[in-house]
Amino acid sequence: MSRKIVNKNRFITSIIVIFLVFLAVIFLFNKISGSSKADRKNAAEQVAEKEVIPDKSIRMTVAGDVLTHNTNYYDAYNASNDTYDFSYVYEDIQKYFDTADIAIGTLESNFAGKAKGYSNYPLFNAPEHLATDLKELGFDVLATGNNHCLDKGWDGMVNTLAELDKAGIEHFGTYATEEDSQKLFIKEVNGLKLGFAQYTYGIAVPSDKKWSISMIDKEKIKKDLDGLKAENVDVIIVVMHWGEEYRLTANEEQKSLADYIFENGADLILGSHTHCLEPMEKREITLPDGTTKEGFIIYSLGNFMSGQDHANSRQSVLLDIKLTKKGDTGKLHFDYVTYTPTYMKNYWNGGNLRTPHKFKLLDIESEIAKYEAGDTSIGASLYNTLKKELQEIYSIVGEEINPEASPDNKKEETTQDASQAENTENEPDKQTTTSN
Repeated sequence: MSRKIVNKNRFITSIIVIFLVFLAVIFLFNKISGSSKADRKNAAEQVAEKEVIPDKSIRMTVAGDVLTHNTNYYDAYNASNDTYDFSYVYEDIQKYFDTADIAIGTLESNFAGKAKGYSNYPLFNAPEHLATDLKELGFDVLATGNNHCLDKGWDGMVNTLAELDKAGIEHFGTYATEEDSQKLFIKEVNGLKLGFAQYTYGIAVPSDKKWSISMIDKEKIKKDLDGLKAENVDVIIVVMHWGEEYRLTANEEQKSLADYIFENGADLILGSHTHCLEPMEKREITLPDGTTKEGFIIYSLGNFMSGQDHANSRQSVLLDIKLTKKGDTGKLHFDYVTYTPTYMKNYWNGGNLRTPHKFKLLDIESEIAKYEAGDTSIGASLYNTLKKELQEIYSIVGEEINPEASPDNKKEETTQDASQAENTENEPDKQTTTSN
């Protein structure tokens, strides 16, 4: 065979081999590539599954000011063993604390101790057992900064905090040490980090202890809220002791401060001090970076408990707030904000301060419903008073937010117009003082 033919055969063979190798390479590449795509797809799906963040929700009960007059602690006194017990006052509203993940209020009385003398307005000092009763009712956290927190001096304020610690109630707004005042108050509930701050006015803080009471000051507010945001809290709650006593609407200073507090990161603003209710509202807040979020404010919750008989001072509400932090967006959503109207009834008995258990926090809607169902034990006069109080509360506080979403939607339609309700009761309420 000639060399020419041999070379030709070798050339053809080489071409065939190269072609087969090429086909093999393509086959392997496609197989590997397909496998890699499948692997990448599976990996991506697994990552996506891992990145699904569940929603986190919390349900709060929020109450107004705990203000204790002498009539309150006279009523709670048991002379047989020289003790005090306020628990009977809360029996009708206990259930609204039992359903809460956290219960919040404001303490405007002191627990300075018996040696300082239990006292009424203008220098409040309540029996220490009230702290235990508030804890057993269900309060988890109390704001303590207000214009009465130094009524019994520096030692009295410090003792108040000690009594709250003893009862197991956490607190913020006043501080026994400078070190405590520099700590941010953060509490985790249901996997959500709640950050708290409180500010007040109307009190002369000791010059050598300026750190002891959180006063209303924009620079401090911004610093505190920036600190809470730096800790990546999920909810920022600000309690404001502000406004004008017995005014039923917010003044311009409250509105301006509320805007500032929201713009700097607050999610909820809970107002106190005025001894009467003021409106609540849900807001859409535009932040400095242009993003938006939901917010809620009630300008004043009024008196949770007191011995006052000033107009509108015995009506209040218990807020029921459900918040959800959405896992997919990280944003906070107010599922609903509903409220239970309450009324502090003083069952006065012939002016005898030593006849116990005259005070009672009534669930207004429940009492009206029972009366209209045939249980007339409260009497027509109190029934009419409660009808009138209820309509005033609706008018002052405003509409609930998404009440249909609340599991305890309990509003009862009243059958008489408020204008037909009597303004007086058969047994008039009295007390030794009407001041705060």
